[in-house]
Amino acid sequence: MKKFYEYICKAEVYVAKGSLTILTVLVFLSAVARSLHYPIVWAMDAATFLFAWCVFLSADMAMRNDKLVTIDVLTSRLSKKARFYLKLFNHLIIILFLAFLIRFGLSLAYTSRFVAFQGIPGFSYTWVALSVPVGCTLMLITTILKIREHLRRGYELERNIDVGKEFL
Repeated sequence: MKKFYEYICKAEVYVAKGSLTILTVLVFLSAVARSLHYPIVWAMDAATFLFAWCVFLSADMAMRNDKLVTIDVLTSRLSKKARFYLKLFNHLIIILFLAFLIRFGLSLAYTSRFVAFQGIPGFSYTWVALSVPVGCTLMLITTILKIREHLRRGYELERNIDVGKEFL
């Protein structure tokens, strides 16, 4: 199972990087073509589609690599025990929020299955809407793994270090 997850993470990186690259090229070419009076009308629609997927996949990558923005002005002043429980609480809030997004993202994808994306015939808005539940599911898996790692590290601290000084 671990190998499968690693494979998905690698695929996620390639898809996110590829989407960002193609989206950047499309926007640039569209701007150049528009200035030459030959606009590429579908470029912005394709860029919007790629952007939606890129955002959610990149958010999971950032979460997995601990690259999300943090403000630790208050938390750095707390005890290790308080920081441990605060981080655990934050992860639980994240799980609830992601579950909410997955639930309503799936509902949106289902209800929009007959809606054409940006008026493009044969291309359903569902493909764009699916970026929400798919990306959030990947982030949910990452969050659960982060909680597991956090609890394991807290348990190791409690067992191996003087509890009164370091953890509590």
